[in-house]
Amino acid sequence: MNFNNTTFIIMGGTTGMGLSAAIALKEKGANVLVVGRNIESCAKAEELLGHECISLSGDATDPETAKTAIKMARDAFHDITGLFHVAGGSGRKWGDGPLDKMTLEGWNKTLELNLTSMMLSNQAMVNYFLEHRKEGVILNMGSVLGYSPSPKYFTTHAYAAAKSAIIGFSKSIASYYAEHSIRVNVIAPSLFITPMAKRATEDEEILSFLKTKQPLDGGRPGASEDINSAVLMFLHPDSKFITGQVLAVDGGWTLSEGQYQ
Repeated sequence: MNFNNTTFIIMGGTTGMGLSAAIALKEKGANVLVVGRNIESCAKAEELLGHECISLSGDATDPETAKTAIKMARDAFHDITGLFHVAGGSGRKWGDGPLDKMTLEGWNKTLELNLTSMMLSNQAMVNYFLEHRKEGVILNMGSVLGYSPSPKYFTTHAYAAAKSAIIGFSKSIASYYAEHSIRVNVIAPSLFITPMAKRATEDEEILSFLKTKQPLDGGRPGASEDINSAVLMFLHPDSKFITGQVLAVDGGWTLSEGQYQ
């Protein structure tokens, strides 16, 4: 799969699944600009990706971050093919959780972190495509928790609401901008080994449950590299007839009941 002469911006691309996707794209010939929240992760990402790729330290919830990323990518690579929005995370520390215990701050912060940040990057990218009269592709990061809840171990209702809204938002803009050949799709992973999932991936009881909930390949948590094939498929220019789709990369999560000890 050849990505020569393509350029992608990855919001949340300096760690985890975003960085893994950036490496996969670069290995296939793409130019990549990765955006991360802190300077240290940006420096490490640039070291891994090499001089062909650049990074930007910025907050995805700031409206200027995506705009700055687009300007930097255009200045460096002259054209932009697409966007992969990965940025997001848990709102537990602000009070996300079961509805009867959720705080208003937890609700607002979780939606801002996951939904507002995605809207801002998508808006900036669509404006770029329209201004330059270009076709393009946007891929957003959802979650199986947006439509396949698991109430015993994964009860963060604001996070589920945000990820469900990402699906609705993506389908809506995919429909509206299809006539401009702007494609918008969603990947919905299950439990992966990421900094956000540290609580779950280090809990033996949850890992035991996971063996029956996402039973593929021994019933393990996903690794960042497990999404790469789906990312490459959606972002490749040859996928020009695919839009408004949601693909679960979940080890069988949505098909499996999951057994408690």
